[in-house]
Amino acid sequence: MKDYLKTKLSRRFVLKSGFASASVLAGMTLASENALADAKLAAEAVKKIAGNKTPTQGKIEITAPQIADNGNTVPFSVAIDSPMTAGNHVKSVHIFADGNPRPEVASFHFKPGSIAKVSTRMRMSKTQNIIAVAELNNGEIYSNKVKVKVTIGGCGG
Repeated sequence: MKDYLKTKLSRRFVLKSGFASASVLAGMTLASENALADAKLAAEAVKKIAGNKTPTQGKIEITAPQIADNGNTVPFSVAIDSPMTAGNHVKSVHIFADGNPRPEVASFHFKPGSIAKVSTRMRMSKTQNIIAVAELNNGEIYSNKVKVKVTIGGCGG
């Protein structure tokens, strides 16, 4: 068994494997830094949800800090004004951030009788908008957005 491992795990093999892994990781890091989202990508993501409909402003309240001293965990909540009856309820709410590597952050689905409100935290790489899009059971689409300034420890942003 030891002879088998020596031939299969030679020093050269281990070094080549380590170099190849490091190259892949470096490439992934560079690619992800170049693939930052922008307002256009966020708008395209919203369009996937809304289709040909133009989202109406209103019904959605987003609560988030105006200034976040640390972008690692930015708390926010989204509440949608709806009676949540079988005939009139929010089906889904989708959260987007127009400055994160991927604009799609999360989607939440609701049933009649539930409360159309979610609270969570998000990592934000820089100052950007949190965008919420709500789909109602009757096909209506609503949206709202708030800007959060990420100061990275209170040093500007």
